[in-house]
Amino acid sequence: QAQLVESGGGLVQPGGSLRLSCVASGFTISGYVMTWYRQAPGKEREMVAKMSSSGRVTTYAASVTGRFAISRDNAKYTVYLQMNSLKPEDTAVYYCNAESYGVAYWGQGTQVTVSS
Repeated sequence: QAQLVESGGGLVQPGGSLRLSCVASGFTISGYVMTWYRQAPGKEREMVAKMSSSGRVTTYAASVTGRFAISRDNAKYTVYLQMNSLKPEDTAVYYCNAESYGVAYWGQGTQVTVSS
């Protein structure tokens, strides 16, 4: 059974850092576009960072550019989201998505809370 499992969320003070991980099982991520989304309470889910299947192309939301970095390790079936200089407005549930030719998988999400 194909699935994605996120981890690494938690409570962090403003200005702090977290690294989220998303591990795939039941399929290999090498042929998939990997994307991190987030959803804050009362808001729509939004794309945060995306990486092409080759790993050569990355796209970021304007609100996280320069602070977040997406990376992938296909051998470990894992995609990461390094989040630096966190702000209270980064508080949300973060979801991992894998997509290839119309086939998509989602993780269950991991909560990130930025608060003093």
